[in-house]
Amino acid sequence: MSVSAYSVVGLMSGTSLDGLDVVCCRFTPSGEGWDYALEAAETLPYSEEWTARLRGLPQADGLALASAHADYGHLLGCSVADFIRRHAVSPCLVASHGHTVFHQPEKGFTLQIGDGAAVAAECGLPVVSDFRVSDVALGGQGAPLVPLGDEWLFSDYDACLNIGGISNISFRCQGRRVAFDIVPSNQVFNRLASSEGELFDWDGRIASRGRADAALLAQLNALPYYAAAFPKSLGQEWVESALLPLLDAASLSVADKMATAVEHTAFQIAQVLRKYAIGSVLLTGGGAKNAFLRKRLEALAPACKFVLPSEEVIDYKEALIFAFLGLLRFLGRPNCLCSVTGAVRDSSCGALWNGTGR
Repeated sequence: MSVSAYSVVGLMSGTSLDGLDVVCCRFTPSGEGWDYALEAAETLPYSEEWTARLRGLPQADGLALASAHADYGHLLGCSVADFIRRHAVSPCLVASHGHTVFHQPEKGFTLQIGDGAAVAAECGLPVVSDFRVSDVALGGQGAPLVPLGDEWLFSDYDACLNIGGISNISFRCQGRRVAFDIVPSNQVFNRLASSEGELFDWDGRIASRGRADAALLAQLNALPYYAAAFPKSLGQEWVESALLPLLDAASLSVADKMATAVEHTAFQIAQVLRKYAIGSVLLTGGGAKNAFLRKRLEALAPACKFVLPSEEVIDYKEALIFAFLGLLRFLGRPNCLCSVTGAVRDSSCGALWNGTGR
């Protein structure tokens, strides 16, 4: 590898708890920008024990939280070491997003567990972790962080829309990159699908059997978050306190609830696309594979051209971009935009841990 090219492992765990995304991506400076090439990528499913443990952390006590932070870091580090061995890649750095337990920037804190020191100890490489806390300390939302990667790596599109546990979007507005969380998505769909014995709603099949309920849809769309101006971001706490009680209280079949949740997601996304007259949209995240959701998006935002990239980019774009953000931090360059988060200034976010090894 030449000194001007860098292979970086990126780790991403989303709120939908569908597993740990691991990529190794090679970044090469190109003129004023960067080129990238995915060298390896896979999703490592969580064990039932880890799924239950991560899901229960918001209600855990301090001792359990501290223990999980350390244990999860060792899990990540071991996963990286195994990934490197199996794929025969040679990264110079690991960028670990961690798993979000709390995100309340309006109160001045956010928490992504996965001790960076433990990751470094297990894999023997330098590690960048805790990407969000510096921006929150600077008065920002600490989210979304991927827009800088969108700006450098995916600038051919008017907007980048990621439909993950929470759908988020980034685009240029009045000469600057802006971004925000739009609406909870896959984490809601997956929760409903689990009651049908499914991990998620394959191709929107459950939703397609149901009918969106007008009264519930009106309640969901009236939640104050949607009318708030950006910068803004969503956390699991908001989903559980504001949105899920409305779904749980509705006397509807699972299929009708799913159809309503999908319509809610499509409506909120389409509102943003229409408001900002967005044309071409790069569509990624697990929700990009939901045919029923795509159909509703196309119906509600007919002026938009939705572009599905390669399967690997659909599945691993966020992990890829966190690898890029980690590289920028490693190089001492800004990786967080105040135009997106509302912080007092751009910053180079993330804690850097030396690759100590065992």
